[in-house]
Amino acid sequence: MSSSHSNSTVASYEPPADLERLQRRGWIVGAVGVAACLAGWALNPIQFFQSYLVAWLFWLGIAVGSLAILMLHHLTGGRWGLVVRRTLEAATRTLPALGVLFLPIVFGMQTIFPWARPEAATDELIRQKAAYLNPTSFTLRGFLYLAIWALFAFILSWLSLKQDRTAEPGLSRRMRMVAAPGLAIYCLLATFASVDWLMSLDPYWYSSVFGVYFLVGQGLSALAFLIVMAVYLSKREPLEAVFKPLYFHDYGKLMLAFVMIWAYIAFSQLLIIWSANLPEEVGWYLERSYGAWKYVAILLALFHFLLPFVLLLSRDLKRDAKRLSRVAILVLCMRFVDLYWLAAPSFGHEGLSFHWLDLATVLAVGGVWLALFTGQLRRRPLLPINDPLLEEALADD
Repeated sequence: MSSSHSNSTVASYEPPADLERLQRRGWIVGAVGVAACLAGWALNPIQFFQSYLVAWLFWLGIAVGSLAILMLHHLTGGRWGLVVRRTLEAATRTLPALGVLFLPIVFGMQTIFPWARPEAATDELIRQKAAYLNPTSFTLRGFLYLAIWALFAFILSWLSLKQDRTAEPGLSRRMRMVAAPGLAIYCLLATFASVDWLMSLDPYWYSSVFGVYFLVGQGLSALAFLIVMAVYLSKREPLEAVFKPLYFHDYGKLMLAFVMIWAYIAFSQLLIIWSANLPEEVGWYLERSYGAWKYVAILLALFHFLLPFVLLLSRDLKRDAKRLSRVAILVLCMRFVDLYWLAAPSFGHEGLSFHWLDLATVLAVGGVWLALFTGQLRRRPLLPINDPLLEEALADD
């Protein structure tokens, strides 16, 4: 009876029971984090809202980056994306919840953004940007970005579920037709979102490549998380026999590409601004390259780029799921450090001062997000069972 049940589970690719335990742990971590955040908000509301912005952007990056990778997979095909499609879809279906979690940023806008404060009305430069940088339009744009991303996520998930239930021919093509404009719209909206949520923390500074930097970071966050989840699922039925070293090799190559692109954009932005030597641009880098902040910049250069780059050059490492997951965890941690380095200096603190709320907000948002993600992942088979390319993906090489 046990063997029969096991074979049935594998054939239907039902999610493992371990996901329920992971979901419970997510809720526990989230509850503890939320309690800590409520205490922090009561004690230091300014620090709470500033810490919350970085935490929310970190987890949002995984969800929205997953949407981008999902659409990229629909456009390009390939077995690498087919076996993790359900993980990507589950991550994208958390976007409505992240829209709700955007509300503290709206409520704490004046605390977070200088242009939202009453005294900004006396600043000539900020007043010139008031048509764009004002609380009403900021709020409407933020919810619009999230709604459009969630709409594309819903359509792709709905078509994928329909394919599971009906095996209707042509659904793969319809998903490609949605993904093509969706990927372009994602890039456009992510560029505007980067201006609203990060660049406008210093309303005097601007960069023409910051939007690309922002969306590449989201893709890298999502890819690192995807690798961690792929390794987690590859150790459990029903996907234990599905994941092959070839797939992890592909994920490693993708992560190497994203690490290189991130470093290229980061260096290009620095080079262009430093060579132009304009006070309104250089000041942003000066804040982040003196005192303790310069060590954070060095940390990013070493552990966000150099070490992952060197490690991911190894073919053997990319085909070793356990070692690859360690690199992915490192990259995921450095993604938070990068966001913190981008945002925190603009808050006006005296030097580098990591507050306990920086950790509490990450745990609060992350615990809730992880619980919602695993809940979504448990709702469907772990593989798109009627996709026409699934048999090829599962075939032995």
